[in-house]
Amino acid sequence: MSKGIVDKGHGTPIVLIPGLQGRWEWIRPAVDALAKHYRVITFSLCDERTSPFPCDPNKAFDNYVEQVDMALDRAHLERAVIAGVSYGGLIAAEYAARRPARVQGLVLANALHKTWHPDRMQRRFLKAPRLMSPLFVATAPRRLRPEMVAAFPRRMTRLTFEITFGLSVMSALASPSKMARRIEWSSRHHFADAGRIGAPALIVTGEPDLDRVVPVEVTRRYLDELPSARHVVLPRTGHNGLVTRPDAFAEVLGRFVDDGRLSA
Repeated sequence: MSKGIVDKGHGTPIVLIPGLQGRWEWIRPAVDALAKHYRVITFSLCDERTSPFPCDPNKAFDNYVEQVDMALDRAHLERAVIAGVSYGGLIAAEYAARRPARVQGLVLANALHKTWHPDRMQRRFLKAPRLMSPLFVATAPRRLRPEMVAAFPRRMTRLTFEITFGLSVMSALASPSKMARRIEWSSRHHFADAGRIGAPALIVTGEPDLDRVVPVEVTRRYLDELPSARHVVLPRTGHNGLVTRPDAFAEVLGRFVDDGRLSA
């Protein structure tokens, strides 16, 4: 780690933007899997206390776009493959539209789209994030169970993953209030025209019946804006495929990254 940036591996550079939790540790399995063959640059979002990047509340969502610029500069990169996970997909797509010269390729994994609106349960959480977070956490196992069973059919394997991953993120607990603020910032942001995105694009989703966080049809809306984009479904996953099946996720991204269309 250098200057607050995780910079790991060698090869084609991939900037991996984390999701709504804001901490890169939540996507560590994908970082490690990708770094076996590529150079991976990632970071926590700039409004996290562990992030060295500046954050001006008056800039709201623009902070995250500027953060990608700073990450590339600090890594001494003119351009890279920009990959966004869930909420990070909003950031990646906006960056690709506003900084097309710096984007070698665009990857949107289980990504929110600018037209997304929270459901009833999510709206309750956003109104009172600290008050509602215990309920949100308590109901998470029920929401995630179908995906966990699909990814880990064997009970002991599933239990091992849950314990190992749970321990790994204990030191990077998400802030409910910051998560709610991020949604509020994106809801009032004026997004650039996606038609300005010229880089090759890859849309990765899980199976529709397994993603209980961002409906697959929401992520698929990018296909209407990016007609040349590819869509790949990661089998036996829902919203968390890059964590539950990181090697399979890395293989999908690898085929895209190694495509001749991404050559400089």
